[in-house]
Amino acid sequence: MLERNIAFVSLLPHGDTPGEGVRRVVARAELVEPESLRLQYVLEADPERVRLPAPVSGGGTADRLWAHTCFEAFVGRADSPQYLELNFSPSGEWAAYRFESYRQGMAPAALEEPPRLAVRGGEQRLELEAEVQLRGALPGLGAAAVGVGAGNGRMRIALSTVVEDQDGGLSYWALRHPAGRPDFHHPDNFTLAFPVPWNPVQ
Repeated sequence: MLERNIAFVSLLPHGDTPGEGVRRVVARAELVEPESLRLQYVLEADPERVRLPAPVSGGGTADRLWAHTCFEAFVGRADSPQYLELNFSPSGEWAAYRFESYRQGMAPAALEEPPRLAVRGGEQRLELEAEVQLRGALPGLGAAAVGVGAGNGRMRIALSTVVEDQDGGLSYWALRHPAGRPDFHHPDNFTLAFPVPWNPVQ
């Protein structure tokens, strides 16, 4: 059993999109097993100034979730340019994509089971929890994560959020923002790292 790895972080708005109706966005990432990632996002905002997607019965997959309020995670191996993009909407919908390198080779990610999502809301607070089984989605992740030395590797993670205001404008929140326009895919955003057991990929 992998010793639990937990990170609690605050996301920062991009300087060009301050999101004035948002008080804060915080997130938690927890690697509960070599291939199981548990995520929690909390959005505190003025409900009169933030637009949330309507719930979709049964959830399911959908594209372009990032065009509206959406919580995101990017997950990869520390030694590889490959990574996953995971999108979670307050509607209950989700999406998973695989990239061969920075914004290249995009394809649907083959998750072996859908993420487990839970969405809870209050007057000025929205909380989304997601648990994702990563096995099979990207070679070398989880129990097969490639590392250096005697059986240890590292999983790199970026967390981010898009918040839509009532006029349709978007603000972008992340652990770190590279220079220029908002770019959640940028390698500099992968600021979290969890150690995982390493088994060589065949």
